[in-house]
Amino acid sequence: MLARNPNLYSHRRIVEAAEARGHTIDILNTLRVTMNITSHRPEAFYNGEKLTGYDAVIPRIGASITFYGLAVLRQFEMMGIWPLNESVAIGRSRDKLRSMQILARAGLGLPVTAFAHDPKQASEVIRMVGGAPVVIKLLEGTQGIGVMLGETENSARSVIEAFRGANVNILVQEFIKEADATDIRALVIGGKVVASMMRKGGEGDFRSNLHRGGEAKSIRITPEERSTAVRAAKRLGLNVAGVDMLRSNHGPVIMEVNSSPGLEGIEHATGKDIATLMIRFIEETAIAGKTKTRGKG
Repeated sequence: MLARNPNLYSHRRIVEAAEARGHTIDILNTLRVTMNITSHRPEAFYNGEKLTGYDAVIPRIGASITFYGLAVLRQFEMMGIWPLNESVAIGRSRDKLRSMQILARAGLGLPVTAFAHDPKQASEVIRMVGGAPVVIKLLEGTQGIGVMLGETENSARSVIEAFRGANVNILVQEFIKEADATDIRALVIGGKVVASMMRKGGEGDFRSNLHRGGEAKSIRITPEERSTAVRAAKRLGLNVAGVDMLRSNHGPVIMEVNSSPGLEGIEHATGKDIATLMIRFIEETAIAGKTKTRGKG
């Protein structure tokens, strides 16, 4: 497993599940892996020792090290080691703008989303998504960090102009008021929704992320929501994904697709052993020497 912090709940659970099913699993600090990139014998090293004998790799690459993490994962793929999620698919999901464009091309439900380079176009962008209030998101933000609500046109324009003036890329989206600070996380493994929960934001917070103080409970999602989650993961090429959706007046809309979803909230909310389901999928699917990039875009 490629992960920097072995003590995170998700990483401990994956190790427990793997060992309980008779596997040996090593946690490698992604930033300490070095690579020898050659045409015929690609190699990877950890603390100076050559890495060999692995059947599969589980990428748990933090958003802050996406560039190097994907390079390491590509090296494992070049060495014929099967990845739980492939580098190309993770790259699609980490680029919010690219992932939105891919999902839009597939006809999946999305909030009205605008993107512009020139801060002078702030008013135009706000009108494009239906006017204030609007949600403003940093393209690199995670876990609710870098997500702001522009309640009036003036406040939204000020935030947009400030970020673009600092050359920070942002998306502007319509505010789905009827969602009432709640969203749905559907956990997809191998083309199936294996667990789902509803998350509600903390007091006075429109964001529903558990890392920001939200609460979660198990929920039975609709067939349309289930289909949306499965199709989103497939279009991005992800074997394992956390698909975040809002319930809007015109059906489910996708907010984000996470390629390294946390397990703590959804395991506690649903009582399901997600870690073991992930390991079982690896057992059933991993084929040494073969990787296959799926999805489009």
